[in-house]
Amino acid sequence: MLDHLNTPPAQPTRVVVLGAAGFVGGATKAAFEAEGTSVLGLGRAEIDLLSDDAADALAARLKATDTLVAVSAEAPCKDGAMLERNIRMMRSVTDALARVQPAHVVYVSSDAVYADSNLPLTETSCAEPGSLHGVMHLARELMLKDAVKGPLAILRPTLIYGAGDPHNGYGPNRFRRLAAAGEDIVLFGEGEERRDHVDVRDVAELIRLIAWNQSSGVLNAATGTVTSFRGIADMVAALAVRKVAVTGSPRRGLMPHGGYRPFDPRATLAAFPGFAYTALAEGLARAQQETMETA
Repeated sequence: MLDHLNTPPAQPTRVVVLGAAGFVGGATKAAFEAEGTSVLGLGRAEIDLLSDDAADALAARLKATDTLVAVSAEAPCKDGAMLERNIRMMRSVTDALARVQPAHVVYVSSDAVYADSNLPLTETSCAEPGSLHGVMHLARELMLKDAVKGPLAILRPTLIYGAGDPHNGYGPNRFRRLAAAGEDIVLFGEGEERRDHVDVRDVAELIRLIAWNQSSGVLNAATGTVTSFRGIADMVAALAVRKVAVTGSPRRGLMPHGGYRPFDPRATLAAFPGFAYTALAEGLARAQQETMETA
């Protein structure tokens, strides 16, 4: 749940996006630039958070009037080495914050911090991660809670999709790449798992709203609608320029999260009554159009 310090909302003096060269960070930077907010985008080319001088470099760029949006991460976190590097990256951030405290900090975490549940997950659900990815984000959340003296907002998105995603994980983005290449979409099992997927533009818009409201607390970014991977694949295939088939395959191992991970989006709607999540079919169509325009 979020508390708003700015009533009414007010444009941030400057937003510093840490991880601006990435998928979510890039969309966030674009959202602030589109409205005319001053933005400083920092990617690895500007600051390597694993370098020995990263904390000094970040502290030198931060101002007390800034809103810092921390997106940088090696994700998904798959092993102990990646976990260690992600913690080191956040240590650079917290060391910088020990020297310069911005006016507001927003951290983009993950719904992976939550334990599995058959009931819709909320912001008060048990944070008991069952994966290294979730452990990484929960540890980084706690590091920031210890380091940030002012308002801190933590956004926990579920599975994110959209044009320009560099990842090739199972789901909308991989399905879109296969369809664009004219290749069949092969599902795990029959694609019966049901998951919530959120448009990257919606995530960026929530970050923008959080910054304008100088919000603190925790908010999930999830639409409240679960769709099977078979259903997603069928949507992608229907949008494809070339005809592609959607087929199943023998499943190896258990379905992640028991094949079902629902969310309750009421906290988002309570925090931002004018906001509405993009329907999956609409978001996939937009991603398809944007990909074709940039091809």
